[in-house]
Amino acid sequence: MLTPRARRRAATTDEIIDAAWRLARRDGLASISMRDLGKEVGLKAQSLYAYFDSKAALYDAMFRQGHERQAEMMAAWPDDFRSDDARAKVKDLCRQFVAFCTDDPVRYQLLFQRVIPDWEPSPASYALAVEHLDHLRRSLASAGIDDPRHVDLWTAVMTGLTAQQISNDPGGDRWARLVDDSVDMLFDHATATTPEPAGDHR
Repeated sequence: MLTPRARRRAATTDEIIDAAWRLARRDGLASISMRDLGKEVGLKAQSLYAYFDSKAALYDAMFRQGHERQAEMMAAWPDDFRSDDARAKVKDLCRQFVAFCTDDPVRYQLLFQRVIPDWEPSPASYALAVEHLDHLRRSLASAGIDDPRHVDLWTAVMTGLTAQQISNDPGGDRWARLVDDSVDMLFDHATATTPEPAGDHR
């Protein structure tokens, strides 16, 4: 159980992260300044460093929080897609993923694009992203799609639809509505081709 002091610190930390998201949505991720952030939460910039010792640490906390939100969405996904309606189940999870991304374009940029020069998430935070990709791999494998090439193709198509939707039809569904068609194409392609020899598929 947290002490009152620890609870206050945790609450302030969450407030700072929420304020950072607001600034990022207003000005862009790379434009967050500790000075503006301090004004947003009523703290001097120097005081913020008691919570985050650098902007890199702040971005890391935002990255981690974003993946925690993704984990909440993925917690409802079935572990096994082996059934007659595997395609329907995969279509559903893909629609959820694209909706998760398009609902918050700035969060999508931080989690899935490299928009902050010279910044990378810490190994501990990046492990959450790896865990989510492994979850996807297991889900697709249970549906009969286990060639690493096809998993790579899958992620490229879904993030591609997302990027197109955010960039060219914000608030609409021009590309998001193509998720089901894309899943059918990917399933047909994956089941019609044979796996390549194992290689470097990180």
